[in-house]
Amino acid sequence: MAALTIGLTGGIASGKSHVASAFIALGVPLLEADDVAREVVAPPSPALAEIGATFGAAMLNADGTLNRRALREVVFADPLALKKLEAITHPAIRKRVADWRAAQTAPYCIYSAAILIEAGMTALVDRVLLVDAPEDVQLRRLTARDAASVELAKQMIAAQASRERRLNAAHDVIDNRDERVAVEAQVARLHRMYRRLAESI
Repeated sequence: MAALTIGLTGGIASGKSHVASAFIALGVPLLEADDVAREVVAPPSPALAEIGATFGAAMLNADGTLNRRALREVVFADPLALKKLEAITHPAIRKRVADWRAAQTAPYCIYSAAILIEAGMTALVDRVLLVDAPEDVQLRRLTARDAASVELAKQMIAAQASRERRLNAAHDVIDNRDERVAVEAQVARLHRMYRRLAESI
């Protein structure tokens, strides 16, 4: 088992994927929350069966896989439904992450999750690493990258934890407000620090 697990997070369009790629390039094992979320509802998982039983057969496609679009429409429209879904999926996600951590042999590993803080998953990691960018930068990137309207981009940002909340939860921060500030140099510095921390545990 890795001595240290880092939780990598960041708001939408903060550059989290870029940072994740930089750590992977250094040979650091990294698990993506999106991949875990897909795995735990893949047939014939107990979580998938429970989703069908809780939300109805319309949540399943003809081939038995999850109808993500139908489920998304239900849970985004009803906070109570979202809580029910999280009660089904989060225990399975926690177990998958714990099993993955236990299998790692590197000094440290990374669990990358956009909503690490919002989903209450910080207990799965030893330190939280935030990729930070101000909201005006996020807005600019979103409207340029996804051709989203300013209004839609603002809604997407507002749906996540506030920048202040993320900063308060972070042990370490990568400043990604400006493309001229090299992310790779910050990643290299943290890589050295995490290896030292892992050795001291």
